[in-house]
Amino acid sequence: MVVVILFRKSKAKRSEQAREESAQNPSALAVWLEAGGDIVVPGYTTLAHNPDILAGVRKIAQLIGSMTIHLMSNSKTGGDYRVKNELSKHIDVYPNRWQTRQIWMEDIVQTMLIDGDGNAVVVPMTEKGLLGDMIKIAPSRVQLQAKSRALGYEILIDGKPYDPENLLHFVSNPDPARPWKGQGFRVVLSDIAKNLRQAQKTENAFMSSEFRPNLIVKVDALTEEFSSPEGRDKLRNDYLKNGKVGEPWIIPAEQFQVEQIKPLSLNDLAISDTVTLNKKTVAAILGVPAFVLGVGEFNKDAWNNFVSATILPLAHSIEQELTRKLLISESWYFRFNVQSLYAYDLQTTSTVFRELYVRGIVTGNEVRDKIGMTPLDGLDQLVVLENYIPLDKIADQAKLNGGS
Repeated sequence: MVVVILFRKSKAKRSEQAREESAQNPSALAVWLEAGGDIVVPGYTTLAHNPDILAGVRKIAQLIGSMTIHLMSNSKTGGDYRVKNELSKHIDVYPNRWQTRQIWMEDIVQTMLIDGDGNAVVVPMTEKGLLGDMIKIAPSRVQLQAKSRALGYEILIDGKPYDPENLLHFVSNPDPARPWKGQGFRVVLSDIAKNLRQAQKTENAFMSSEFRPNLIVKVDALTEEFSSPEGRDKLRNDYLKNGKVGEPWIIPAEQFQVEQIKPLSLNDLAISDTVTLNKKTVAAILGVPAFVLGVGEFNKDAWNNFVSATILPLAHSIEQELTRKLLISESWYFRFNVQSLYAYDLQTTSTVFRELYVRGIVTGNEVRDKIGMTPLDGLDQLVVLENYIPLDKIADQAKLNGGS
């Protein structure tokens, strides 16, 4: 229990002492602002050091990094099919000798959204005409420079110019004046990042402050006994300290007045409301659901909308850059498996694919794959409802040829 003891003096003496102490001692609020903690955040706080912004960006980066990258091929029948070869394995499993696809792609997306200010540059190495390691360049080594006498731009790595056609340049939130250059979220999120940092600093300073008493004891201080620290300690020992917890205090009625007060709390400072509002603003700018930043409860529809509205467009931009720069065949393209991110429970998945199976649209093994089961022999044929006849045997039914 924190106790504050106030002394009651004569009016004239109190007025004289107040004038003397006002110039020497600051108020309790001022003392809290200074001694209770340095609550003013100095300097510039980068977005990468703000936990809420970093949490939203990392969630986007982790989801894109977790999706497999398929090498697809157009077909003359109208549908596209997946190509599995050494190139597709290289992109999807080991883009370079030091990183897996998960870590490599997560690093690219995080650089593009935060550290690279809307840009991420990857150098694809070649050896004997074959694609080798694809190395992401640190943003501190990269500069994007418009060409002086021609349209377009060039990429400077450690001061050396490169043609963008020979590099992978991933862009987020393009600059209207220079559409080949991303501009990220630094300008939009800078003030919000500062507010969140300030709120955290204020909360830490407030919680460590000693100026939050919950009990005030008024004492008649006309005597010199209570004017010194030793005298006040004697008062606490004689009257306020109990031998057992819960015992009542016995105090002189004419000398003491005890009041219980409600200390200043974080709710009084509206810290919680401010932080919640700023987190919702960060979530809206980044395009992530608010519950990703700890605000509100998980919502399946909000999650699926997040995948469709935020993850999918960013994944498309990466797909198109990979396809445009790495593939020669006009019928091939890269595609992320975005279906793996949607929040569908097992019952919904089973119901949908069961209907597709009995209508001859998917095979039994495709259904088993969707629910995490291994394939079985004999389930690679398309069947339709009617005793599950193979699709290519539908016309051989006796009832269609005059039989019973």
